[in-house]
Amino acid sequence: MPSREPGASRFADLEPLLARVQKPVQYVGGELNSTVKDWHCGGFGPDGAERTVRWALMYPDAYEVGLPNQGVMILYEVLNERPDALAERTYAVWPDLEALLRSADVPQLTVDGHRAVGGFDLFGVSFSTELGYTNFLTALDLAGIPLHAAERGDGDPVVVVGGHASFNPEPIADFVDAVVVGDGEEAVLRLTDLVGAWKAQGRPGGRAELLLRIARDGVAYVPGLYEVDYLPDGRIRRVAPRAGASGIPWRVAKHTVTDLHAWPYPKRPLVPLAETVHERMSVEIFRGCTRGCRFCQAGMITRPVRERSITGIGQMVEAGLAATGFEEVGLLSLSSADHSEIGEITKGLADRYEGAQVGLSLPSTRVDAFNIDLANELTRNGRRSGLTFAPEGGSERIRKVINKTVTEDDLIATVAAAYAAGWRQVKLYFMCGLPTETDSDVLQIASLAARVIETGRAVSGRRDIRCTVSIGGFVPKPHTPFQWAGQLGAEATDARLRLLREAIRADRRYGSSIGFRYHDGQPGIVEGLLSRGDRRVGAVIERVWRDGGRFDGWSEHFSYERWMRCATEVFADSSVSVDWFTTRERSQSEVLPWDHIDSGLDREWLWEDWQAALAEEQVDDCRWSPCFDCGVCPQLGTAIEVGPTGRTLLPLTPR
Repeated sequence: MPSREPGASRFADLEPLLARVQKPVQYVGGELNSTVKDWHCGGFGPDGAERTVRWALMYPDAYEVGLPNQGVMILYEVLNERPDALAERTYAVWPDLEALLRSADVPQLTVDGHRAVGGFDLFGVSFSTELGYTNFLTALDLAGIPLHAAERGDGDPVVVVGGHASFNPEPIADFVDAVVVGDGEEAVLRLTDLVGAWKAQGRPGGRAELLLRIARDGVAYVPGLYEVDYLPDGRIRRVAPRAGASGIPWRVAKHTVTDLHAWPYPKRPLVPLAETVHERMSVEIFRGCTRGCRFCQAGMITRPVRERSITGIGQMVEAGLAATGFEEVGLLSLSSADHSEIGEITKGLADRYEGAQVGLSLPSTRVDAFNIDLANELTRNGRRSGLTFAPEGGSERIRKVINKTVTEDDLIATVAAAYAAGWRQVKLYFMCGLPTETDSDVLQIASLAARVIETGRAVSGRRDIRCTVSIGGFVPKPHTPFQWAGQLGAEATDARLRLLREAIRADRRYGSSIGFRYHDGQPGIVEGLLSRGDRRVGAVIERVWRDGGRFDGWSEHFSYERWMRCATEVFADSSVSVDWFTTRERSQSEVLPWDHIDSGLDREWLWEDWQAALAEEQVDDCRWSPCFDCGVCPQLGTAIEVGPTGRTLLPLTPR
């Protein structure tokens, strides 16, 4: 019989089930550069106290989405470099395996050592989207960890969450023990130190003492040590430390890694066994963005900009390719073409790997940061694919509202250069439902796409020019100037998208050359409920999960009817509703559920920027202009770190 001792492999229990599921390879582990360490790698102290701190790290989605995730991959490597710590990975299991695990009494396992997740000291989960919450509850339940933090005992792992969604952790506050806000590299090491010291001391005070130590240190927010008071109309009166929880901060500040050169991770990226959404190695060339797009939570919460040096990038690419054998390198950031030395970086890498079949890629490129020289360097050693730009708004007016400082002429000039240089396909990304948006703003997307096709045909002399319009629904996010805005309802979003589709199809000259892809308004409403909800939304998440909700980020599994039905049942006798959390506009004085989470952004500055949006006023990028007093740098003791460094990729020489 397989051993059920803590830390023992349970693969013998899992293996008979794999022949009965789809894509069994995603559960077997053994990827190139993966790590399985001895369960007692940290040894024991003179008094016999254990010194090893064990992390189970999860991205709450399928293996094909979770394995390439840079955040989990970095923390996995950072932790495993410590001799007194070990980290293993786990991902969401598909419903077919979930059913088999339950029937066979097999718990949630890691993919590295196939160890039971419930046997680790800490269970760390990274949320880049709120739609992974039901998968998170599935993992807790399969692992045998009580869903509610208040019901966990000393033998249960400390459940720690992070990622962008953690900037409003209140909807899942009842299910988590601690929340790391911001960059995780230094934070997980501090948590490891705290847990290691507590274990070495003989676990004094049990779980409660450990959580109090974590909260007092400030390394993480511990929701169970805070209480929420509500006003009669449903709004929040205040969020404050509980009586007796002395020494914990009223506001928990985010973590910011200031010297990316000191954190060149991942050094040995994981190479998947099964097909994943990204088949490449990736290097984060800088972190943060100060473009000031008012809809963009990622840009707001990751301030300030911190560039990685050109030398450091070259070294990471060299080491990563040698460790993986990938043939494509993704140069990642929120706006990669904004790196102050992006031209030198791409030319240096293209020179170095010319003839080596190594291609370079950037994510979606800003219209005003694109140039043909850059594009040619990116495609010199790889294939020429389509180009993706994100104007976000269809009209000049709405782009002023969202502070997307791109004009229609900018876009046309950019695509004209691309089509003239030989590209045949351009993808344009927009949003629907932006604050103050009208039908006219959205319908201008159709005329803009037609002008793109007309320009492409004129400059290339060809008729096979294509433009794909992709539309996503806008969801207001915490810690942005739009956090007070009302969200457009699902039916109104769908009606606006129908008008746009009809306008594109009605254009006989260009309509057949314009592709149209869109997401309907229903998932956006659920995302809005989860992103701006408070602790009362946790009961909705749990009810949806108990009703069978899984993989809500996948259209084939998402059920809007289930979410609305469960929310109606939960909110039946309360003063709140789905509309109350989503389509309602907030006032300046209202206490928001995330106000006690300090992203560094000054609340008054965010409100002023919201008023500037309503007045259709734009602001510049503070990297190249005077400071706009957003609050991040002085409040967090950080500063914008940009080049140019004047360095080259040398001593890395061309092959």
